[in-house]
Amino acid sequence: MSTALRRWVLAIGAAGLGALLVGAFAALPDFGTGAHPYGDRATSESLARHTANVVSAVNFDQRAFDTLGEESILFAAVLGTVVLLRQTRDEDRVPPGSARVDPWVRRYALALLPVALVTGLYVVAHGQLSPGGGFQGGVIAATAVHLLYIGADYRALERIRPMGLYEVGDAIGEAGYLLVGVVGLLAGASFLANTLPHGTFNTLASGGTVPLLNAAVGIEVACAVVVLVSRFLDQAVEITDDAKSGKDGAR
Repeated sequence: MSTALRRWVLAIGAAGLGALLVGAFAALPDFGTGAHPYGDRATSESLARHTANVVSAVNFDQRAFDTLGEESILFAAVLGTVVLLRQTRDEDRVPPGSARVDPWVRRYALALLPVALVTGLYVVAHGQLSPGGGFQGGVIAATAVHLLYIGADYRALERIRPMGLYEVGDAIGEAGYLLVGVVGLLAGASFLANTLPHGTFNTLASGGTVPLLNAAVGIEVACAVVVLVSRFLDQAVEITDDAKSGKDGAR
């Protein structure tokens, strides 16, 4: 394809996209009005299923199938990273050496670690009640684990990070989401339909399948982030001339 033809294809595509955007904006309600049909319907559906957090109701109930796609993208990214960055037969791994950490950084990181971990678990567990959920809480929990790397060193992180366990946890989170979806089929409804008892409004046992899907995403995201970061950190632990001579090759 010539350069001129590519430019024509780009121009036609941009013109078509522009026309669609203009048509979409023209159909929007006037700015500042109280007409929000989608928001009103989403809120009513959320309250009908006893889910206090409307955003979580949209993500894990009204469009739970779309959220499955988003979770699967992360799962596929982790799988691809593990395959691409795996250690080959002709590569040797140099044990990381220790590194000096400023005492104030060490104290702050180690003091913040349990706080961040509890916060992450809280955000996941209360996703159907308050802002947050599995995606946000999973990232916070994974960040808490890596505070040990900041406050200590890579060897300390490795002792609490058995990669096989986190890789299995990533798969369990993905499979758990699918299994909850199958419950809807077994109940005679559609895949990922919210068919479980909705419980008492504004309590942990509310929202039907929403807290279960929230927990599955939290497990998958937390484990996925740990695996991703570990694979990239391992790339710094490599053979160097200093390492071959017996010196520390990496932190």
